Amino acid sequence: MQVADDPEVIELLKEIVEFELAGVIRYTHYALMVTGPNRIPIVAFFKAQAAESLLHAEKAGEILTGLGGHPSMRVSQMDETNEHSVQAIIEESYAHEREAIEKYFKLVGLTKDKSVFLEEYARSMVAAEEEHVMELRKMLRDLS
Repeated sequence: MQVADDPEVIELLKEIVEFELAGVIRYTHYALMVTGPNRIPIVAFFKAQAAESLLHAEKAGEILTGLGGHPSMRVSQMDETNEHSVQAIIEESYAHEREAIEKYFKLVGLTKDKSVFLEEYARSMVAAEEEHVMELRKMLRDLS
């Protein structure tokens, strides 16, 4: 079976688009909610995360449509915790990025030895998300 014919790959790419679009909303919300003396660099960080999530959604969507799939008009489920301390939103961001890693690792598994392009794409996304997790961990150190 070709990867393009694999409904599990198509469905996972749809989920990734929805998840990354939810990240755009999540990080934009966080940027709006940050207060305090360190607001400016933290807001810049979250705005950059929102922009990157949009790029990730667009890339996954291009691949999805290239394989004949159709992205939905939905975003992944998000819960509003109403916790807006810097520590709380960084912890929520950490959980979001860990979930992204899981989705991209699943894509690695589905495409391994079936498509060099898709496997390399998925691996590069795992690396990018792991880097985000590392940054968030560093940010949490002084807040704990």
